[in-house]
Amino acid sequence: MRVLLTNDDGIHAPGLQALEQAVLQLGWQRVIVAPAQEQSMCGHRVTTHQPLKVEAHGENRHAVHGTPADCVRLALFALDARPDLVLSGVNAGGNMGQDIVISGTVAAAREAAYHGVRSLSLSHYLIRDLQVDWSRVSSWIAELLRETLAHDQPQRAFWNINLPHLPAGKAPLPPRILCQPAHSPLNVAYTLGEQGYAYNASYACRPRDPGSDVEACFSGNVAVSLLRV
Repeated sequence: MRVLLTNDDGIHAPGLQALEQAVLQLGWQRVIVAPAQEQSMCGHRVTTHQPLKVEAHGENRHAVHGTPADCVRLALFALDARPDLVLSGVNAGGNMGQDIVISGTVAAAREAAYHGVRSLSLSHYLIRDLQVDWSRVSSWIAELLRETLAHDQPQRAFWNINLPHLPAGKAPLPPRILCQPAHSPLNVAYTLGEQGYAYNASYACRPRDPGSDVEACFSGNVAVSLLRV
């Protein structure tokens, strides 16, 4: 198995390192093509009107001055990565419901699906002041990949997976819930200050639509959704 790893938090993000460790646990070959800087919430933006600078960060490790979707395009059509699978993440923060169209993490997996390459986007919901156990995340992801890849994946579709945020320490992989993206919009609120309007809505207070990815993940489960392009 040859796997392309990317994300939207940048090539030095701990979530990408956790994903790489999961792939190493499985004994797969990996190539990393990830943004040089954080590209969170950039959606499916791509760069077509200016050159994309790519820097080598060691063998099979490339930093791109562009978006996550740019990274996948470059890997497929310029860097000769030839992946059997594209994994995007692990994002530091959930990507559920309305997040899906905003997320650069999800966009990378979607771009791969458009080109017929099997792909998954992986995110970790965050609770303020609760530390993320990235080592445990690696173990969870390795187990999730074994499970998910054992099933057929329809053409022009990809998996979007969100991990719950639990206290650090040894814990088995939480139950996996197959669910649909939430339909209710994100909370939106602003505070007016000297510099303008600052967004201050609470992510944790968003609606938990019954049967949705938000309900599953916020309840301590792994939310698993099959998204089509």
